[in-house]
Amino acid sequence: MSTINNRYEFVILFDVENGNPNGDPDAGNMPRIDPETSIGLVTDVCLKRKIRNYINLVKEVKEGEEREKGYNILVMPDKSLNSKFTNAYEKLDLPVKQKGKKPDHVKAARDYMCQNYFDVRAFGAVMSTGDDPCGIVRGPIQINFAKSIDPIFIQDFTITRQARTTDERQESGQTEMGKKSIVPYGLYRAEGYVSASLAQKVTGFSEKDLKLLWTAIINMFEDDRSAARGKMSVRKLYVFKHQSTIGNAPANVLFDKIEVTKKEGVIAPRNFKDYEISVDKNMPEGVKYIEKL
Repeated sequence: MSTINNRYEFVILFDVENGNPNGDPDAGNMPRIDPETSIGLVTDVCLKRKIRNYINLVKEVKEGEEREKGYNILVMPDKSLNSKFTNAYEKLDLPVKQKGKKPDHVKAARDYMCQNYFDVRAFGAVMSTGDDPCGIVRGPIQINFAKSIDPIFIQDFTITRQARTTDERQESGQTEMGKKSIVPYGLYRAEGYVSASLAQKVTGFSEKDLKLLWTAIINMFEDDRSAARGKMSVRKLYVFKHQSTIGNAPANVLFDKIEVTKKEGVIAPRNFKDYEISVDKNMPEGVKYIEKL
């Protein structure tokens, strides 16, 4: 597979309706916010998880078939990470569980992980743990925290549970109470980067991988429904394609080309239609604007 030759930046707009887009374990799993501004936050880890899950789903192995080479996912709960690193050494017929690994063995194992795991090839990974380290890979795809366009309002609901967890609670006959936190509506913006330099020099991220990445971003919530997350949808995906490997304009200049504001008279947005999107399509020389969604 040929590696990408162009640098890219991209902007994702997605929204949540009556759900919790990314709970914070340190705050009772309430939706994440900036405490000073009440702007909603969704971590990069959360978004990458959705992308990983989608790719794992579309590349799922059917009975009697082999998985397409290069599209395994490293960060999954199926096996420990260290066992996957050891498997790389075994596949390459390298000594396993021995101290003093040779640098060329580690490099060979690192290259194997890049070739066989999409998320390593895309996002990079720290694979220096265990007895069979595979090095550290800096991935060409990076995504910032998503931030809501406006401050979000967090609403708590008290809920009841009829089924009880223990015999003692069952005998008490009392209805158990719980809590559910939601955002009535929030429109979020995430910005990301695709480095052709890192793709070429380190991971081998290809044009085929890039096409799959765009598809995964557009569909990352479509098979990830849950009662807790409510209705989540990717609304827009804007891409800036540079002619060169190292880029033709600063990323911040391109990101500023897209402005999202509330429509006049809207006080509390409750729908994507409550917002206006303004795009300055006058691009710097060597940059092409693409609207994927």
